[in-house]
Amino acid sequence: MPVDKVPDTPVEVLVDLLTKAKDIATASVNVPEELRSHLQKALDIASGLDPYLEKMTTQESEPLAELYQKTVSHDWDQVHKEGKTMFRLPRECITGHVEGQTLKMLIHMSQAKRVLEIGMFTGYGALSMAEGLPEDGCLIACELEPYLKEFAQPFFDKSPHGKKIIVKTGSAMDTLKVNSFDMVFIDADKNNYINYYKLYPGEQPAEITRGHVCRQLPCSKPRFILKTPQTTMDWRCEISTSMSLKIHLFLFYVNNVLLVSKVIIPLRDGISIIRRVSLGKITDDEVFRGVKGRSILDRMRLDGKVAYVTGAGQGIGRAFAHALGEAGAKVAVVDLDKVKAGTVATELFLKGINAISITADISKSGDVQRMIDTIVSKWGTIHVACNNAGINMNSASEDTSLEELLVAYQCHNAVFNAAGRVMLKQGYGKIINTASMASLIVPHPQKQLSYNTSKAGVVKLTQTLGTEWIDRGVRVNCISPGIVDTPLIHSESLRPLVQRWLSDIPAGRLAQVTDLQAAVVYLASDASDYMTGHNLVIEGGQSLW
Repeated sequence: MPVDKVPDTPVEVLVDLLTKAKDIATASVNVPEELRSHLQKALDIASGLDPYLEKMTTQESEPLAELYQKTVSHDWDQVHKEGKTMFRLPRECITGHVEGQTLKMLIHMSQAKRVLEIGMFTGYGALSMAEGLPEDGCLIACELEPYLKEFAQPFFDKSPHGKKIIVKTGSAMDTLKVNSFDMVFIDADKNNYINYYKLYPGEQPAEITRGHVCRQLPCSKPRFILKTPQTTMDWRCEISTSMSLKIHLFLFYVNNVLLVSKVIIPLRDGISIIRRVSLGKITDDEVFRGVKGRSILDRMRLDGKVAYVTGAGQGIGRAFAHALGEAGAKVAVVDLDKVKAGTVATELFLKGINAISITADISKSGDVQRMIDTIVSKWGTIHVACNNAGINMNSASEDTSLEELLVAYQCHNAVFNAAGRVMLKQGYGKIINTASMASLIVPHPQKQLSYNTSKAGVVKLTQTLGTEWIDRGVRVNCISPGIVDTPLIHSESLRPLVQRWLSDIPAGRLAQVTDLQAAVVYLASDASDYMTGHNLVIEGGQSLW
């Protein structure tokens, strides 16, 4: 091992330790000659292991040899100082000769035709695997560093196998989600080990008769390769105390959560061959694998979706905005009160949620259209329309004016068509309306004709549009909360009624806005695709008495 090289593999660490032990023994007159002899023999064996593997492994091609020499001689520290790379890239990250030929052999033996590599570095592993692919094979290499694509491409161009390689810069997660591969080789961010591992195997058949997972021992730079009939993965990373914990947790997950059999090969960093197995007959369906390979919690994510919430400056609307944002959506916070809307948008921003605030009176069609236009101009579309804003004016039925009725209806129904037109045009959308328990019963002792009838109208409108629009990709549902604990409830005028209401609620308490958050996320997500025209009642059982 060169004097300037840091011990990198278990064998190299062993050689380094034996060398130090031999030097100490040689310098000491009290150490028996027999012990010095044994140390020297152990050192000779250990130091000869890697060279022996190199010698006895099929020699690499000329393009691979040239790429290796260019990588190890490149000044990666200077490249990073010049701002050409986001991260400092140690040359030790390169896949070596024996490792490259092992990957090539795995590709050839598995008869893989489509391969994904995550974390290319300078492309030695990619080109090694490409040499094992058939002529019509394809390897997609995902790398965060654009500089590395520029570095590797000339070497790919020199090789007759380079035409099989397509290099993409950016996150690999989307590529994993939308493509099918025979093998996935991962040499990337160790924090994502489990995420990569969980994402792809979900697409695989339940009963696997062949296929392996390979990963190295948790003592140096972990390498993990998962091979099933459709996927192979590889992990590699530098070790530190914190990284050792991450690797341990990952290995614990693989060894204890998944049904696998495994064998460890002590090749350089150490490689484990792991095969997923089944216990008895398992039904290979979407219940087992997840819908399109996505678990139920993944199906409730809203990443990439655009949502708006009216009346989001306070109360239920504020809770809905936070819930949709936490689930991954971009959120337009809409409210009549500019300050309140801005405050909620700031709250979302502080949590890392992409949000904007819009001031609008949703009882006015002009404001509604301006709101829709603003969102589409900002984010290009609308996926989730959360029509929450409403108005409640208490008055005896005989004293309720036509104007009061019209205002209540307009507030509750104004945004349906504006949002619906956008969604119908794109063939997808989730409309979620806030109705009320008052659509089912007549809450008492308060008198609120306009509120009760308008909420009943929201439910019937939801049912009508839910049936008319589902075959055009738009689902329309509503949530009917019970009496919600808000500052208004504790006002002097309503305080005397609280005890009366509580006596009518089997749950024995008022609803909290947080009791409603999971419902809005469910209705906004793909998990609720078969639900439409539904009135989801969340009222602690009050409508049952």
